[in-house]
Amino acid sequence: MTVRAGKLWGVGLGPGDPELVTVKAARVITDADVIAFHSARHGRSISRGIAEPYMRPGQLEEHLIYPVTTETTDHPGGYQGAIDEFYTAAAERLAAHLAAGRSVALLAAGDPLFYSSYMHMHRRLADRFEAEIIPGITSVSAASAALGTPLVEGEQVLTVLPATLPADELTRRLADSDAAAIMKLGRTYPTVRKALADSGRLDRAYYVERASTGRERVSAAGDVDESQVPYFAITIVPGPEPTTPIPAGRAATGVEPIERAEQTGIPGAAADGDASGVGEVVVVGLGPGDTRWTTPEVTAALAAATDLVGYTTYIDRVPARPGQRRHSSDNKVESERAAMALDLARRGARVAVISSGDPGVFAMAAAVLEESADPQWAGVPVRVLPGMTAANAVASRVGAPLGHDYATISLSDRLKPWDVVAARLAAVAAADMAIAVYNPASSKRTWQVGAMKDILLEHRAPDTPVVLGRDVGGPTESVRVVTLGELVPAEVDMRTLLIIGASTTAVVDAGEQPRVYTARRYTT
Repeated sequence: MTVRAGKLWGVGLGPGDPELVTVKAARVITDADVIAFHSARHGRSISRGIAEPYMRPGQLEEHLIYPVTTETTDHPGGYQGAIDEFYTAAAERLAAHLAAGRSVALLAAGDPLFYSSYMHMHRRLADRFEAEIIPGITSVSAASAALGTPLVEGEQVLTVLPATLPADELTRRLADSDAAAIMKLGRTYPTVRKALADSGRLDRAYYVERASTGRERVSAAGDVDESQVPYFAITIVPGPEPTTPIPAGRAATGVEPIERAEQTGIPGAAADGDASGVGEVVVVGLGPGDTRWTTPEVTAALAAATDLVGYTTYIDRVPARPGQRRHSSDNKVESERAAMALDLARRGARVAVISSGDPGVFAMAAAVLEESADPQWAGVPVRVLPGMTAANAVASRVGAPLGHDYATISLSDRLKPWDVVAARLAAVAAADMAIAVYNPASSKRTWQVGAMKDILLEHRAPDTPVVLGRDVGGPTESVRVVTLGELVPAEVDMRTLLIIGASTTAVVDAGEQPRVYTARRYTT
C-alpha cells in the first residue's frame, strides 16, 4: 500500500505574544503530527514557547539545533559550510516524517519568509512535498505598534535593512530612505547608531526591544546602551512626523516573556547563552502509579533535570517545575525519544527520560542504551535509576505469587513477531514457572490474551491461579484472583498486568482478598 506523503506547514507565529498567533496558525499547530522548531545549542526555542499554548499532548517534536551561531567552527567549509550542512540534515529529518505520511508544522517567529530559517527548509522540501505557508505578523509591524505611529504614508517608501550590512552601505541606504526598519541588531548596534548619525537620521530613530512581549522596551535610538542590545530588537525611522508622543523609555507590561533571546547572527534563531560542556541522560522509573513508590533517588534526579523526555501519560505524572522543559510524545516513538534526549544532553542539558515502573523492564532504558551505541553519541553520559516494577506492585497486593522462579513476558508483538511470543509462552509454561505478563492488550491488540490462554492450557491445569492487577497504585486500582480456566480475555486491557501461577502456586482464603503465594520448596 502506498503511503500518502504528509504536508509541510510553514507556520508564522508573529513577534512573540502568543495572542498574536493567527487563528489558522493555532489550528495547524494543534492538528499537526509533528512540531518542528529551531534553537541555538542551549536548546531553548522562542518559537516553541510561543506555540506551546496551542500544542496538544502526544505530538512528536523535532528539535533542530544550530551547530554554530556567530562563533567560529572547525568545519572544513567554515561557518557557511557548517550551516548549509545543518540545513540539509535538518531537511532530511523532516522529509522522513513527510514521506511517512505525517504532517509537519515548522515554526517560525514572525513571518516564515521574512528573515526566517523556514525559507532554508522550504527550498529543500517544497519541490518534493506539498507545502503551505501561514504568514505571521512581522517584528516590523509589532515595533510600529509599540511606537504608536505610522511607518509610512502616501507615496513614502519603507526600506527594511539588515544591521549586518557594511557601515558605509547602511549609511547610504538610510540617507536615501523615506522610512526605515533596521533588523538583527545585537552586537551590530554600535555600527547602526553610527550609520544613523552619519546619515542624519539619529534624532528621528527609535529603538524597540522584544516587541509585543512582557519585556518590550521603547527608547530613543541615541539613548540605548549598546552593550545591552539583544538580537530581538529593531530600530525604526518613521516616515511621517509623529503627531502623538512616542512612548520612549516605556517598558511594557502584560504578556509574560516567552524566552530571553540574545544575539545569534542567524535569522530566526533564538539564543540564551550556550550551555557549557556535555550534560547527561538519566533514565528513571517512576514506579507503577503511587507517588510514594517513586524512590528518593529518582525524585532528586527529576528535580535536577533541565529537560524531561517521555510518553505524555508518564510526564504528566511529574509535577511541573519553573524553567524545566517537557518534551512529550506518544508511546510509539521510543527511538526518536531516545535520540532527542541524547541530542539535548550533548548540547549541555541534564535530561531525565521518564518511564513508568522500572525503566529496564519493557521501558525506555533499553531504547536509550541502544541508541547511545551509535558513535554520534560517544561521550554522552547515560545512567539508569531503578523503579518499582508493575509486576512486584501487583504481586504485593495479593501476597507473593512471584515468590519463586518466574519469567517476565510482554504480549506485545509490535517489536517482535507473535511466533516468538508464543514460543516463549510455551517454553515457560512447560518449565512450570510463574509468569508476569506485561502489555497484554490494547485497543488494536485484542486477540493475544485469548491466544495466550490457549497456549498455557496446553501445559497448565484450568485451576491455575491468575492475578489480574489493573492500575495498581493509581486512582482506579483493582486486583482480582481467578483461575486460568475462568480468565475472560475481554476483561483485560493495556493497564492490566497478569500473573499466571505455577503448579506450586497456592491461594489462601483470607476474606475479601485471597492471599496468593508460590511455594519456595518443591516436594519430591
